[in-house]
Amino acid sequence: MASSAELRPHRCPPETALLWKCYAGAGHGSSAEGQLVEQHLPLVKTVVGRVAMSLPPHVDAEDLYSAGMVGLLNAIRRYDAASGVAFETYARLRIRGAVLDELRRLDWVPRSLHKKARKVQEVMMRLEQDQGGVPTEEAMAAALGLSCGAYRELLTEIRPATFVCLDSVRAGDGDDGVRQAESISNEADRPPDEQAAVHELAELVAERITQLPEMQKKVLALYYFEDLRLREIAAVFGVTESRICQIHAQAILALKAFLRRHDPEASVDG
Repeated sequence: MASSAELRPHRCPPETALLWKCYAGAGHGSSAEGQLVEQHLPLVKTVVGRVAMSLPPHVDAEDLYSAGMVGLLNAIRRYDAASGVAFETYARLRIRGAVLDELRRLDWVPRSLHKKARKVQEVMMRLEQDQGGVPTEEAMAAALGLSCGAYRELLTEIRPATFVCLDSVRAGDGDDGVRQAESISNEADRPPDEQAAVHELAELVAERITQLPEMQKKVLALYYFEDLRLREIAAVFGVTESRICQIHAQAILALKAFLRRHDPEASVDG
């Protein structure tokens, strides 16, 4: 989910603006398009690198990089420079979305992990309804019949099934699979009912984040908004990277449970 700073009107360097102008006249497959792709290759590497950190070794990073390249090309072809949104912001979201779509296609998470993650999420939903607030790790552990340490180990185990990108918040699944964040630069083209649904879902996510424990809010902010790596976040708090992964998983489970309780059709996909 892009920060407010990223969504402010953006002015690109004169040489880049000239390149975009050339591309507007030349179109798809032109040398200008090739130059724009070449110029933004580091962005693909950055996005894929961040996603790959959360994946097991058997997932081929090259497949994700290829998907990211497709996302970059689509971003170039669909970007509306008149929107005032920085291309890097728009492209990052489309690249990340393409990578997540490839992960879903690969179905890389074992069914057993999905089953365990769903059980934890269901318990979290029940506790929230009973307690009227976000359940603590201690409450979750007790409800699952586990020690706090065993519950944290479970969070580590199911983290691949809870892996999520907040940029992939959806308001249902449209025919073209375009996410809310991918549509920043052409939101005016969306039907009014879709725009309303997107904003309502975004507000639900924002509301839920404010209700999370302080540590979880900080981890989400540093990871998604400040682009810090998990090991960097761990260094900030003086804990292990594994502990940050557990906190991230707990926060994402809370978001999913909240969204499902308020709107069974809405989802935060990972």
